[in-house]
Amino acid sequence: MDNPIRTFVCRESDPFETRVALVPADCKRLASGGFSIAVQTGAGLKSGFGDADYQATGAEVVPDPGVPAAMAAADAVLRVRHPERADGMKKDALLACFLDPFRERPLVEALAAAGVRVISLEMIPRTTLAQKMDAQSSQTSLAGYAAVLAAAARLPKAFPMMVTPAGTITPARVFVIGVGVAGLQAIATAKRLGARVDAFDTRPAVEEQVRSLGASFVKIDLGGETGQTAQGYARELTPEQLERQREAQAKVCEKADVVITTAKVFGRPAPRLVGADVLARMKPGAVVVDLASGTGGNVEGSKPHEEVVTPGGVVLLPGDSLECRVPQDASKMLSGNFTALLEHARDRETGRFRDAAGDEILSGCVLTGGGRIVHPRFA
Repeated sequence: MDNPIRTFVCRESDPFETRVALVPADCKRLASGGFSIAVQTGAGLKSGFGDADYQATGAEVVPDPGVPAAMAAADAVLRVRHPERADGMKKDALLACFLDPFRERPLVEALAAAGVRVISLEMIPRTTLAQKMDAQSSQTSLAGYAAVLAAAARLPKAFPMMVTPAGTITPARVFVIGVGVAGLQAIATAKRLGARVDAFDTRPAVEEQVRSLGASFVKIDLGGETGQTAQGYARELTPEQLERQREAQAKVCEKADVVITTAKVFGRPAPRLVGADVLARMKPGAVVVDLASGTGGNVEGSKPHEEVVTPGGVVLLPGDSLECRVPQDASKMLSGNFTALLEHARDRETGRFRDAAGDEILSGCVLTGGGRIVHPRFA
């Protein structure tokens, strides 16, 4: 195809990152739709995709010495995590990644100054039209699944009820706090493993979803305004409401074998939901998985990428990037999100990327353009 959009896929530098932005199948799809694909050597190895798999689709595999030139020539650069620096990309190139824009303001400003057009995957609107591009939801769903498996592997008892000649084993009790995408998948996975599951969310509207999965919904009267934002996220609670929630949850945590917390507030530190006093009331050997450990933590004492055992014997597991434990499927889903995003952003008439203005999806996730920050939440 004449004048295709040159797209470069980076190998991730973060040692904990196992995903790749594009899988071979989607490279082939994009190549037939106006894109030429170049992939840094070894980019897909941790996800189970070798260089030969990419070459078989017609993608160019770029050895490390050739990366600076390939990136400088690219019209679009795809990576899972944001770059450490803003240089290396040409002016007006499109960079798409998980940017963490609220905590990476200096990087956003540097990318804007470099003339790079940045798409933050976290900012993609949660609408029906953008559903295929919603990388945040696709990855947190897998994180909820992986959280249950991590807890089951560490818990000193079995998940399902078992009736044996030696006696009856009671099912594990799992308490899921936060019933978003990750929480719903955690509930479903724990139920499939045979656990007894309780769940709580500040949005009463999710009770029906919880019950449809066979779990019990814990009702807590928080007083005041609760519910969800227009984007579908849980509304931030007042300090008084958080205290009510913590005390009511503590009574459920005392009986639980596994607690999974999923509460995140985009752009702000995660709310503290389980304190040291609650952990002290839990039984030895209980497992807590904190999916917000990388943004301050829902659980007191939890640490990113590090297991912690409390003085009372409760195991705290880090929940940051749990989707990286299933990198092949996480990459397939993420690649589908990237592919849908690129296909949407490409103007079929010009063959180039369209302007974000007037586009419902792009105007919501494009942060920089024309040498400045253009998104109203950051400008």
